[in-house]
Amino acid sequence: MDIESYMARVGQQARDASRTLASASTEAKNTALLAIARRLRNAKDALLSANAADLAQAREDGLEPALIDRLTLTEKGIESMAEGLEQIAALPDPVGEMTDLKRRPSGIQVGKMRVPLGVVGIIYEARPNVTADAAALCLKSGNAAILRGGKEAINANQAIAACVRAGLTDAGLPETAVQVIETTDRAAVGQLISMPQFVDVIVPRGGKGLIERISSEARVPVIKHLDGNCHVYVHEAADPSKAVAIIENAKTQRYGTCNTAESLLIDADVADMLLPAIGRMLADKGVTMRACPRALETLTSANIDGRHLEAAQESDWSEEYLAPIIAVRVVDGLDQAIEHINRYSSGHTESIVSENYTAAMRFLREVDSASVMINASTRFADGFEYGLGAEIGISTDKIHARGPVGLEGLTSQKWIVFGNGEVRR
Repeated sequence: MDIESYMARVGQQARDASRTLASASTEAKNTALLAIARRLRNAKDALLSANAADLAQAREDGLEPALIDRLTLTEKGIESMAEGLEQIAALPDPVGEMTDLKRRPSGIQVGKMRVPLGVVGIIYEARPNVTADAAALCLKSGNAAILRGGKEAINANQAIAACVRAGLTDAGLPETAVQVIETTDRAAVGQLISMPQFVDVIVPRGGKGLIERISSEARVPVIKHLDGNCHVYVHEAADPSKAVAIIENAKTQRYGTCNTAESLLIDADVADMLLPAIGRMLADKGVTMRACPRALETLTSANIDGRHLEAAQESDWSEEYLAPIIAVRVVDGLDQAIEHINRYSSGHTESIVSENYTAAMRFLREVDSASVMINASTRFADGFEYGLGAEIGISTDKIHARGPVGLEGLTSQKWIVFGNGEVRR
């Protein structure tokens, strides 16, 4: 395959389709989304079979358990993809929304209109559900999409792509509105991120190495986050039962996600009382705690199984493990907790466990991350859970989009003016 010619053709088709989508009615877009959801459910057996081929190859290639977990597609996962499409269809269409209309002294009215970005390129690894989520969000927001999944999910991605194309055709929209790259050649990525004439924004989803490469080489604007070093902070006024439950869920529900807690901070005033129970729970779950000296002393004194205890190194405070490992530090109050998080966090998601309103609100205001929570698991930092239907990714950037990127994050605004013959004097 001539990669350069192939990608140029894909890019031109996406650009052409984007103009059709930009003017497509909400009804047409919703019809397509519901048709794709129906097609996914009807193709359940084919999707599972394609995924089984991917999983067999992944195991043969010796992929890490966390990556295989991301790669796995189940009946429940297929139903979640379909539900996500239906939720997005039920959401208000952001395209064409007019806001901030104000009459100026000259007589004109000035405001803003929400418009699609144009063509969105998404580069991702492992998770086949991203194919459906990305297609749906781009479609509803009036954008054409070029999707490049990882080679480890090539069979499932192409099976999902077939459902997407069929759903678009059912709704009378161009099937080139969503294109899934058919080659696993890495050169296709290099072409995709260097075609500003065809692509308006790139969204990379995957490991730190992939995102660093895209960020450094792209000639197209990038919406990204490099890693997810998320924190749970147990404040001195924490409810003990909430603290254990939140940490258990944030750390152990799934290890391979970017919103999994990788660091635990606990106030010195309650460490002796709460840390033993937290430590036993984590040890029972098979989680290794890399602890600061004070935390290590408390956990050792509580007879926590030593196989799950290690002395923390400086590098542990900024690590995204994606594994049953968590960094643990005892801190001297709210100020030190905030200082630690703002220094070591990746800016993804942080949570405080506290019944003190003043402390919790300070944490909300002063922690500089895309999502900041009170008394909730970091695992909620997700477009589906935030009511976005799905997400195109998580952004830790501060310009344009931040946090889970849904429909509004895939649109921009242009200035609009209503006049009645006024001229500038």
